[in-house]
Amino acid sequence: MTEKLVYLKKEIEEIIKKSLVPEDLPHSKNTLKWLLKLKPDAGEALKIAALGHDIERAMEERKVRRDNYKSYNEFKDAHALNSAKIIAETMRGCKISRELIDGVYFLVRNHERGGNNGVTVLKDADTISFFDVNLPYYFARNSAEETKKRWLWGYKKLSSNLKKIVAEFDYQDKELRSLVSNCIANRKNSNI
Repeated sequence: MTEKLVYLKKEIEEIIKKSLVPEDLPHSKNTLKWLLKLKPDAGEALKIAALGHDIERAMEERKVRRDNYKSYNEFKDAHALNSAKIIAETMRGCKISRELIDGVYFLVRNHERGGNNGVTVLKDADTISFFDVNLPYYFARNSAEETKKRWLWGYKKLSSNLKKIVAEFDYQDKELRSLVSNCIANRKNSNI
C-alpha cells in the first residue's frame, strides 16, 4: 500500500473520530472487517469505501438530517450522495488518483442500494455491521417501535445466508434481545 493510501485511511479515521455519534468509528472499522470476511480479495476502492461510507455523519455542519426527507429511503439516498462527495473531496486532498476517487465515489454513492458486485458486498458489509455494532446504540436512543422499523428495513436488504449471520448476533440488553427475537420470528412466519 502506498504512503498516500495509508495517509488517506488515517485521514478518514480522524474525520470519523470527530463524530458526535459514538458508534460511527467502530461501525466504520467493523464494516471493513465484514467486507473482508465477505470478499477477502477486496481491492483498495472497496476497502476505502467501507471505511468512509458514512463519513458525512461525522461532519455536523454538512450532514443530512432525517427530518428533512419524506421517506427513510430518500434520507438514506441523500446520505450516500453526501458521503460520496465528502470522501471524494478528502481523497483529492490526499492526491489520490482520479481513477480510484471515481471508483470509491461510485461505491459510496450506491452503498445503501447495492448494484454491481462491489456495491452489493459493500451494502451487505454495512448492513451486517449495523446489526453487529450500531443496533444497541440505536435502541438506546430510539423507541422499541422505531428500532423495530429500522431493524426490518435493514433485514430486508440482506440475502438469506446473511440473514442467518444476523440472526446469530446476541445482544446484552434483554429488551433488545427480545425485540430482535420477535422480529426474526415474525419474519420467518411471514416468509420474508
